[in-house]
Amino acid sequence: MWEFKRSRVLAWGAIALGTLGIVSLALSYFIPAPPPTVTIATAFKGASFEYYGRLYREKFARANVDLILRETNGAVENLRLLGDPRSGVDIGFVTGGVSDGEHAPGLLSLGTIDYLPIWIFYVSAEPFERLSQLKGKRIAVGPKGSGTRFTAEKVLGRAGITPDSATFLPLAGNSAAEALRGNTVDAVWILGAPDVPAVQSLLRNPHIRLMNFPTAEAFTCIFPNLVRLVLPQGVIDIDENIPPTDVQMLATTNRVLIRDDLHPAIVGLLLETMAAVHGGSGVFQKAGEFPKPTDSDYPVATSAADFYKSGPSLLEKYFPLWLVVHAKRLIAVAVAAVAVGLPLFHYLPLLYKWSVRRRLLYWYSQLKSLEDSIDANPDGEALIKMQTEIDRIETAVSHIRFPLAFADQLYDLRGHIDIVRRRLLPASAPRERAPASGSPSSVTSSATAA
Repeated sequence: MWEFKRSRVLAWGAIALGTLGIVSLALSYFIPAPPPTVTIATAFKGASFEYYGRLYREKFARANVDLILRETNGAVENLRLLGDPRSGVDIGFVTGGVSDGEHAPGLLSLGTIDYLPIWIFYVSAEPFERLSQLKGKRIAVGPKGSGTRFTAEKVLGRAGITPDSATFLPLAGNSAAEALRGNTVDAVWILGAPDVPAVQSLLRNPHIRLMNFPTAEAFTCIFPNLVRLVLPQGVIDIDENIPPTDVQMLATTNRVLIRDDLHPAIVGLLLETMAAVHGGSGVFQKAGEFPKPTDSDYPVATSAADFYKSGPSLLEKYFPLWLVVHAKRLIAVAVAAVAVGLPLFHYLPLLYKWSVRRRLLYWYSQLKSLEDSIDANPDGEALIKMQTEIDRIETAVSHIRFPLAFADQLYDLRGHIDIVRRRLLPASAPRERAPASGSPSSVTSSATAA
């Protein structure tokens, strides 16, 4: 009996461990843990993308996720890295107009994050009022593969300024600003936020001018990805009156692109980071204006649209990132348990009733087999075995533990056992044999008759 119970415990233990293993594998597949390390393509030192990347890294670190900043030449290279699964880049900053979803499949947008103004700083005794005045000049337009150079070639080319009519130098950011201060270039083309160090240093330099775009509105008609902005007088420094007048400017929009297989938890963390970094007010935007769930170039991820509509989920709002995954797994198990458990509540009583009935039928089959053997007129040795068998059946049945609702059936079985036992008693009694001729009995009988 002990061995039987022990084998049943081992069997149920093996089933439980197997079930737990299967459930764990299924949860790991359908709700995988977020990666501890993610890579974002930014830009060169001093660029807006590099500046934003450092802010993003701080936010990710609070969630115990290591955000690696991949320094690149800018938006064009970022797009190429995102499209290459072997690059290891999961996220990238990209400027508007560089490409679109048709030419970059497998990428999703999380929305636009800000306006990216175009700053044209130059050194000249006379103010420049037209782009054509840059002909023949040495212009720092950024390295090849950067969004800065892409935008510069597109806009300047419309005004007839090309590498044939001017000298394009692959300088950008801090290096471009330093070259302008050192008079090794005549003008610099910078894409960047107003608080970028390179922009701030040039705005505050009294010997350097910021070009005004009187035809900015015309360029927005030519290039739909561009927008017209106005830098108000004194907005950079009211006391120093920087800039001294309103300046019309052109700008493009920035967006954050991801690979479509990026982990959902990382996407949620990235959206929260974008809202924290870009959601405030600025020179060219009002509080809450960015990030936006719109993108004219790339399809916006469904999770991003939901985030902008309803905010982060309850789990993401109140639990740390590492705990969100476990909470989702627990919810999945609970939902599955309810989905499986509700039908079981209906079928479990029937199944239990069938199990009890099955055990009773087993002993009835044993009893019927024994009764058939009695009808076959067995010899003495077989009768002894039958007696042993009926005792075994009766002992086994007496140890069966059934709920009270099945007591009547159990007593019926015990009554039938008693019936078979009564049939067995006459069959096992010593049979009287007829007295043989000449035996003492015969003799006695003869004498009595005489």
